[in-house]
Amino acid sequence: MDKLIIEGGIPLHGEITVSGAKNAALPILCASLLAETPLELTSVAALKDIDTTLKLLDIMGVKVTRDADKVKLDASEVGSFEATYEMVKTMRASILVLGPLLARFGSARVSLPGGCAIGSRPVDLHIKGLQAMGAAIHITHGYIQASTLHLPNRRLQGARYYMDMVTVTGTENLMMAAALASGTTILENAAKEPEVFDLAVCLNKMGAKIKGAGTDVITIEGVEKLNGASHNIVCDRIEAGTYMVAAAMTGGEVKLNNVQADLLDAVIDKLREAGAEVTIDGETITVKSDGKLNAVNIRTAPHPAFPTDMQAQFMAMNAMAEGVSKVTETIFENRFMHVQELQRLGADISIDGNTALVQGVSHLDGATVMATDLRASASLVLAGLVARGETVIERIYHLDRGYEFLEAKLTALGAKVKRAH
Repeated sequence: MDKLIIEGGIPLHGEITVSGAKNAALPILCASLLAETPLELTSVAALKDIDTTLKLLDIMGVKVTRDADKVKLDASEVGSFEATYEMVKTMRASILVLGPLLARFGSARVSLPGGCAIGSRPVDLHIKGLQAMGAAIHITHGYIQASTLHLPNRRLQGARYYMDMVTVTGTENLMMAAALASGTTILENAAKEPEVFDLAVCLNKMGAKIKGAGTDVITIEGVEKLNGASHNIVCDRIEAGTYMVAAAMTGGEVKLNNVQADLLDAVIDKLREAGAEVTIDGETITVKSDGKLNAVNIRTAPHPAFPTDMQAQFMAMNAMAEGVSKVTETIFENRFMHVQELQRLGADISIDGNTALVQGVSHLDGATVMATDLRASASLVLAGLVARGETVIERIYHLDRGYEFLEAKLTALGAKVKRAH
């Protein structure tokens, strides 16, 4: 199993280009199932989760053509409406085929999902939403069996649906399903994440009629069919945020290209509060720091508040910052698994419920640590970049799910990072 070996203590300098967002690409790849003609995408990152999704679509009968960051998907001859446990267990986002399969073909059999072990992310909101649109759904032997064969013209019916909690994948699944439903669907308490908005932009290019994406009420007027289109995936705000924190922690200066600053307002505010200098110029962000940072309090919440996917990275930063900080996690109840690994590097962190108290220390020392999930892995990389001596991060397959060309980008900024088996 691969591991990363990092020699710490080197300030990062230089510039890199931010990749397309994994969390935007995954639902848009699944949206290809809705189209009768090919969907062409650019800025599709080379990541494990992308590979898994493309393999799943290929098994279903989608013709996939890939060239670097360009992907063409032709779903004109889909022959399978099933996503097996073997395909779904490694990636929760596979549930995103449920809505499109049901909307276009009237039938779906999708395994209950797996993925990162960061807490309960029930799919019941997806199921209840589809049932509100008339779908017949049963869960048997670990599979969601869904059908619209009993409905008029076998089409989902528009409905008003209020989601009990904000769910990104739930919003995306129901938005895709509603795009081909008969009548109008209104999703209330919808997720406002940029990735949801990007999906809506792509669906509208395909012929959908969606309004309100990016707000908590999304209105979808169903259409009879969707066609392919060309779409460029939005930049990965979490990848950008991670490298911004890396620049600040190491006391370097890093310029990020292909990034939308307005997607990172909460992260930029906290970096500036910590003492880093953040400069925005069009689609570039430059972060500069002397490495002497102040502790900042963090509280995660749905977009546009501070993102849960940046919590672990800021905890690593706070571990080396001046003062005491509180990090409160409100989204996932099991998202402090990186704490004990950071402690192995010398971090002073205590946990009380969903809050971590971080006392900044003068230095971290390299050690062997183990990645437990995607963003926890990123926090260990950041800690390793500033730790004295060598840090070895094991089980980095999590990193490969969400960071494209991580070692190459860090090396380009002057870091000493290598992958070993």
